[in-house]
Amino acid sequence: MDNRITILYIEDDPGSQVLVERVLGDAGFRVVVASRGLEGLEAAAKHLPNLILMDINLPDMTGREITTRLRADERFRSVPIVALTAQSQAGEREKAIAAGLTGYLTKPIDIDAFPSQVAHYLSGAKDAISLDALAQAQFEYNSELVLRLEQKVRELEQSNAELRRLDKIKEDFIQLTAHELRTPMTLIYGYSRLIQESPVVKRLKSESPEVKAFVDGLVESIERMSGVINEILTISRIATGRIELAIGPVNLMRTMERVLQDMSHIARQRNQSFTYDVRQFPTLLQADADLLALALSNVIGNAIKYTPDGGVISVTARTNPNSVVIAVKDTGIGINKEDQQRIFDRFYTANNTQLHSTSKTAFRGGGLGLGLAICKGIIEAHGGRIWVESEGRDEVKLPGSTFYIDLPLQAPAVRRVLT
Repeated sequence: MDNRITILYIEDDPGSQVLVERVLGDAGFRVVVASRGLEGLEAAAKHLPNLILMDINLPDMTGREITTRLRADERFRSVPIVALTAQSQAGEREKAIAAGLTGYLTKPIDIDAFPSQVAHYLSGAKDAISLDALAQAQFEYNSELVLRLEQKVRELEQSNAELRRLDKIKEDFIQLTAHELRTPMTLIYGYSRLIQESPVVKRLKSESPEVKAFVDGLVESIERMSGVINEILTISRIATGRIELAIGPVNLMRTMERVLQDMSHIARQRNQSFTYDVRQFPTLLQADADLLALALSNVIGNAIKYTPDGGVISVTARTNPNSVVIAVKDTGIGINKEDQQRIFDRFYTANNTQLHSTSKTAFRGGGLGLGLAICKGIIEAHGGRIWVESEGRDEVKLPGSTFYIDLPLQAPAVRRVLT
């Protein structure tokens, strides 16, 4: 264990870093270096130095601001903090003392005297100024802080405005691209259906396994591409508030039954099983039937994707006076705590994108990271909410996840999605 006195030096100039490290190191001190203010704050919390040296002008924060932040922490209330700066203008030393610095040294350092100067502050010495000078320096420092804050706020406002502009350009581009793709894809999809229904093609498929494989592969790829385009269009409308609900009476029991039947063939491919009792679902609620079915399909599809072959997915419902709570529980790999909010963000995926799979149904298969974001937008448009609970992610123990959807029995008559 290193029992030497620790000096934290916050300085962005490499030459000054090397010089101070060498001089104080030769004098028996342990020197920790940070190049930025925020990095220095982290280093202080990690190493708990006996003394802190810092430049006044740093890329992200001034030395005075760093000192004010450190003095607010009980651990650094009495730690000597000494400026080591090239600033020698009148009033700079007083402002530093007003901000809470213990002492003020100017560059270039006296190599022979520097270790004893550091030891001087370590012994408890402090630079002193008159009360009148301190009061004036505090006023000037407070004014400086307000001006810096105003400048940062204006910079943030400009940055936010630019981000909003770029975000709108991105959303418009995504929507226009999806529409442009959808037009030819509709034709391609239509022709693929005609090919499937053609007597000649049917005969060729029955006679040649190779032709059957070609046609089935083509149709499957077209349907997958069509689904991707529809996902992009839906999430774009949700993000820009251009989607409205077509509210009407919905038999949720029948809707869920159809969704589970549609998903069952995927589950069978993975040797997975469903457990559910459709009688738990209400037979009448006011909602957008198509969008609600899409949301439920995405949640169940997500459970299939992250549950290994042979797993079990259970779907249950509990009806309250004003809402129905749907739970989709799987025996899958689970979700890390830090991901449980972010998985509902657009384009977010908890998987390593380097291992992306083209299959949306295979274990940990691919996708654009839109399914759960679409679910969230649809459910919230109905006045409900969706969340997930999981003990964490473990691909060996398989803790599983449970997605909950709290859906009002009476959705708003017309509701724009604002996410």
